[in-house]
Amino acid sequence: MSNQQKLKDNYKKNIKPYQPKPPYFMNCLKAFVVGGLICAFGQIIENLYLHYFNYTEENVGNPTVATLILLSALLTGFGVYDKLGQFAGAGSAVPVTGFANSMTSAAMEHRSEGLVLGVATNMFKLAGSVITFGVVAAYIMGMLRYAFKAFF
Repeated sequence: MSNQQKLKDNYKKNIKPYQPKPPYFMNCLKAFVVGGLICAFGQIIENLYLHYFNYTEENVGNPTVATLILLSALLTGFGVYDKLGQFAGAGSAVPVTGFANSMTSAAMEHRSEGLVLGVATNMFKLAGSVITFGVVAAYIMGMLRYAFKAFF
């Protein structure tokens, strides 16, 4: 072992007692509560669409998701969702709202470069892998469902 590596290891051992311990429990609790509140809010929106806008249970998901995406994008634009993300951590990354937040943030960050070369390319650079994964996973699950339905 080199002398420099020994110094690094010695430094890590000496500094460890002085480093603050991360608040794992509080971080998990905040993420759980905020993520649950976002999901509960989504359920409230779904119930409103079911009872007041005469959607059926089969097709109420689409306007609910669209509403959550719109609200998340608006809150990102006003800077509220970023503060929520700093407080809640992973709890604010509930799939639909977190994805909308990341897309809107990328679009806002690169808007000075123009609509096509700035907003569109950088926004979909981020979303490309997520969309590709979703399409491939949906295809595989569809094929598995078709195979099991044919045999069982």
